[in-house]
Amino acid sequence: MPINRAETASVDVPRGLAGVVVTDTALGDVRGVEGFYHYRQYSAVELAQTRGFEDVWHLLVHGELPDAAQRSAFVARTASLRRLPDEVLSALPAIAAASGRSGPLAGMRTALSLLGAARGFRPVYDIDADQRRADALAAAAAVPTLLTALYRLDRGLDPVEPRDDLPHAANYLYMLTGSEPEPERARAIEQYLISTIDHGFNSSTFTARVITSTGADVAACLVGAVGALSGPLHGGAPSRALDTLDAIGTPDRIDSWVRTRVLAGERIMGFGHAVYRTEDPRSRMLRGIAQRFGGTLVDFAVEVERRVEAVLAELKPGRDLHANVEFYAGVVMELCGLPRAMFTPTFATARVVGWSANILEQAQDSKIIRPVARYVGPGAPAAVPAVA
Repeated sequence: MPINRAETASVDVPRGLAGVVVTDTALGDVRGVEGFYHYRQYSAVELAQTRGFEDVWHLLVHGELPDAAQRSAFVARTASLRRLPDEVLSALPAIAAASGRSGPLAGMRTALSLLGAARGFRPVYDIDADQRRADALAAAAAVPTLLTALYRLDRGLDPVEPRDDLPHAANYLYMLTGSEPEPERARAIEQYLISTIDHGFNSSTFTARVITSTGADVAACLVGAVGALSGPLHGGAPSRALDTLDAIGTPDRIDSWVRTRVLAGERIMGFGHAVYRTEDPRSRMLRGIAQRFGGTLVDFAVEVERRVEAVLAELKPGRDLHANVEFYAGVVMELCGLPRAMFTPTFATARVVGWSANILEQAQDSKIIRPVARYVGPGAPAAVPAVA
């Protein structure tokens, strides 16, 4: 349908498309007022507490939680996809060297493109649902291998080959460190990964769906999503939230540190959320995981959370600002021995599954996503001035 520019000029669209419904989804929802989110029909937090990563991956891709036989088959299939093609492996040292200070997430954008080419990914517009699913599984399974290899190569270490006998989260930690992780740390990271697989139409998920609507291949859709995730206002904040604890230093400095920054108009990383108007359920769960480990870092984080929320309530009344997932995510990853450079990449190893599920859902709709912008520049048409 032709665009009526006069009608467009009069439409009042909220900044950032806040609250604008752009499509239907059966993958899950975020209920910001209630402080609740779910994957399909199940509470995401309950899934993180009671299920393994592969179970939830199966749920999002296939639409149901697996029985024992389905789970065994899915685990075997995804484990077999962890190994990288030779063309990708041989290029990783150069990619790691080029990405340098930008880190493994930046390198993964290039590596994902190469993986798609090496695996022969074709535009989702041109392939059937089974092949789309196969491509999505291959890409998502390879992401932990790519990220850990890039991290190790940048530090002069050889990549660690994935193991088929380890679950997804434990294998990720094994490839990162070279040692099989302690069960409690593997389970803590697994619960974190499950809790961050998907979260409504966040910026990176929406980016993946926009690209999918053009009919592009799975790798192209994921590269765009990774680019969106890398921003500090989206996925780039877990390490920054932990930096906040370092900057405060001691309990007696909490109030003065927070007041100074809030009054200066600065954002306190790890607090506030675009959707939640109550406590972030992911933060609540991760706080519990951190408290299972205990220690001075956890005690300090809990006290910082309490005081920051009190100061924010005083200085920004009516805003309902609470700790978000990034605050305790950083604490949990620190407790489990992950380097801070891998905090956001670890987030990506989970979210790639959610992106993949959204890509598969969006690919069923052949309509391209093509909004319009309201023009607010100089009046047009204007005569083009002659060159002096």
